[in-house]
Amino acid sequence: MSAEQPMIADLFEVDKRLTLKPVVDFNSYLRNAFGEGPCSCHRCAEGSDQSSYSHAHTFTFEGRQWHRRFASTAGSDVAQVLKKAWLSYTKADLSLVGALDFTTLKTFTEPALRERLLVLLPASGLAREIDGQWVLQAQAD
Repeated sequence: MSAEQPMIADLFEVDKRLTLKPVVDFNSYLRNAFGEGPCSCHRCAEGSDQSSYSHAHTFTFEGRQWHRRFASTAGSDVAQVLKKAWLSYTKADLSLVGALDFTTLKTFTEPALRERLLVLLPASGLAREIDGQWVLQAQAD
């Protein structure tokens, strides 16, 4: 009977790395990266076609429209908070160029925030999806 106790305890044990401050900060950052409603910047208010923008301003997810908060979601901002969370969770540095291990990234991203992550990575210019693989891009901002 005592041999089963550790196995049962493992089923209900929460990964303590998810409570580390950089990981919590990353999830909080994702939660606050978008504001409710469509973008109201000068270009969008004039009715400009967003397809001509290098990065989209308005997004639809969670069944509503959202706008990206540009002041805090440049690619370099996203990279900074992601690098801290990655290092804290994996104990390894994140290279900001090349393939991104999205499976690992999802493990420390709250399930309710993963849709925001999928929007923010390309919207910020930090990463793009190529043939099902996420690739980090060097930042010029």
